[in-house]
Amino acid sequence: MRIAVLSDIHANLTALQRVLEEIDALQPDALWCLDDTVGYGPRPQACVDVIRERADVCLAGNHDLAVTGQIDLDHFNPIAREAALWHRKHLDAESLQWLASLPSKAVVAGTTLAHGSPRHPVWEYVGDANTAAENYHAFETPLCLIGHSHQARAWQMTMKNAHVHVEWVMETPGVALTLNLNDKWLLNPGSVGQPRDHDPRASFALLDTGAWQWTWRRVEYDIAAVERDIIAAGLPEMLGRRLYLGW
Repeated sequence: MRIAVLSDIHANLTALQRVLEEIDALQPDALWCLDDTVGYGPRPQACVDVIRERADVCLAGNHDLAVTGQIDLDHFNPIAREAALWHRKHLDAESLQWLASLPSKAVVAGTTLAHGSPRHPVWEYVGDANTAAENYHAFETPLCLIGHSHQARAWQMTMKNAHVHVEWVMETPGVALTLNLNDKWLLNPGSVGQPRDHDPRASFALLDTGAWQWTWRRVEYDIAAVERDIIAAGLPEMLGRRLYLGW
C-alpha cells in the first residue's frame, strides 16, 4: 500500500493544490492528513472542502481545535489567535462541526497517527532526541506518523540494554528511507502550508508499506500569491513574509 501523508496545511490552498498535483501523479492508494487543516492562512474554507473530499483519514491539530472553540485561545500567541478568530468567521457551520469531530490520535492499518506526539497528541513538539525517546512507550506499532513541528524529520528508536537509543534522520527529498521494523519510528512529513525547516517549498511524504519505505517530497508553489491573499484578507502580514523563509 502506498500512502500520501500530509500535515499542517494551515489554510494555504495554493500550496495544497500543488501538493495534490504531485500526489495525483504518484497515484497512491490512500491519503492521510495529520493536520492542522486551518490556522494562519487565507483560505480555510477551501482547504477544509478539499481535505474532506480527498483525505481517507484526517486528524485534528491544535489550530483546528482552537478554531472550533475546543482549545482556549489564550494558549496561542497574538498572531495565531487573531488568525483563529478570523477563521471562525470564514468557516461554515458544517466545516466547524467536521473539524470538531476529528480525533488527534488514531491507529490506522497498523500505523499510529498523531498530530503532535503519541504521548501528547495535541500539543507536544517532537524536536529533539530526548522527546522522541520519551515517546517510545506511548505507541505500540512500529511507526508513528506525526506533524505539528512543521519540520520534515524522522526519529529511529532502538531499545538497547533497557535504554532507548535515538537516531535523528534528516530529510533527503526524493530519496527513500528504508524502515527497519525491528525499531520504532517517529516520521514527520513536514508542512504543506507553512514549512519551518528553512526550506520554503511545500512538504509531504509517501509511505510504501510493501517495501517499508518513507520518501519525503518537496514542491515549489506561488508564495507571492499566498502573501497577496493574506494581505487582502486583512490577516497579519508577517504570515505571508515568513513563508519565503521556510520558518
